[in-house]
Amino acid sequence: MMTFVVILVVSMALVLGASWGIYGRLGTRTEGFVVALAGGSLLVSTVLELIEPATREASLLPALGVVLAGAVAFSLLDWLVKERFKGNSGGGLLAAITIDGIPENLALGVALIGADPMSVPALSGSILLSNLPEAAGGARQMISEQRSKGQVFLLWIATAVLLSTAAIVGNLALRDVSDDVLAYIRCFAGGAVVGSLATEVFPLAFKEDDYFAGVAASIGVVLAFLLNSLGG
Repeated sequence: MMTFVVILVVSMALVLGASWGIYGRLGTRTEGFVVALAGGSLLVSTVLELIEPATREASLLPALGVVLAGAVAFSLLDWLVKERFKGNSGGGLLAAITIDGIPENLALGVALIGADPMSVPALSGSILLSNLPEAAGGARQMISEQRSKGQVFLLWIATAVLLSTAAIVGNLALRDVSDDVLAYIRCFAGGAVVGSLATEVFPLAFKEDDYFAGVAASIGVVLAFLLNSLGG
């Protein structure tokens, strides 16, 4: 039960972030700082709580190859979706923001299989933290494109529901697979997260916060390492 609560809370952070972007006020530099901090934290927690534990169950070189495959798969899917939906249709926006959120939610879902939520504190906290500014920035951009606040809010609610459902279904569906297969799935999810950080998170952070993004990312690295140490 606690696993499902964690997934729902992390995904619902998208709704909170969207509300923040629609109705609140936050400077772009502050937003960029938070995005960079979350990105640094998520990068380290992906390595420490997904990839590194998975290599204990699976052969090292094949596992690392699957990490690369995850990054390639996300990059291709991200490109295909954005090429397919070049317009500003609601379906296109929903598809784009859902694709961007899949790696993190897949990672959380598979990381929680056979594990207590407190055993992956850095990953859970990093995803929650990254969801807030991501949704806030996305919602604000949609508003600037003359979309109604109600439409934007509904799009982000739909995204949160889709992502939390996918994470829960994946968690349930993969519970009975063998440890080595699960290890490869975790590596694939980890690679997808790294791909999303490189193409979506860090470029946005640098654009919004310039060179202080590097400082923020390093703070995120330190916090994730501390959380992982405490959880372990």
